[in-house]
Amino acid sequence: MYGGTDADTGQIVASVLTDRDADDGSQVGPLLDRVDGSVAAFIRDGAYDRDDVYAAAAARHLGATVVVPPRASAVPSAAAEAAPTQRDAHLRCIAERGRMGWQRASGYNWRALVEADISRWRRVIGDGLRSQTDKRQATEVAIVANVLNRMLELGRPEYVRIA
Repeated sequence: MYGGTDADTGQIVASVLTDRDADDGSQVGPLLDRVDGSVAAFIRDGAYDRDDVYAAAAARHLGATVVVPPRASAVPSAAAEAAPTQRDAHLRCIAERGRMGWQRASGYNWRALVEADISRWRRVIGDGLRSQTDKRQATEVAIVANVLNRMLELGRPEYVRIA
């Protein structure tokens, strides 16, 4: 598990390191179980647009906002009019503002910063852990997380859209 606090926002960032064959959606429960305190938002990519992901977040952290882009072919639930789910609210926002408007309104773009952090991890450290035992892997992850956090303390680039 990679964990840390984003220097700009103060938000806790956590990820689970899995094998290439692991289903990311199945790791939501174990990931949320490892987070001490409350979770305000669970932000992931479209692969997490599944009922069990929303259920795992709701079961472990009541009131947590799940920010996952619905698939392009997504339809509202049967109870969307009477008791809309978070996913139904995302679909309504996308219909009203478009996908880019939804991304700005929901805070989904923050996920890209975290993905960039993980990309830095892979470029600097590599794709896998070198240690074989759980205790040594935990130590390796702690060292690497410290290195990554120090890299991020140096500053993040500020991007400006020109086209």
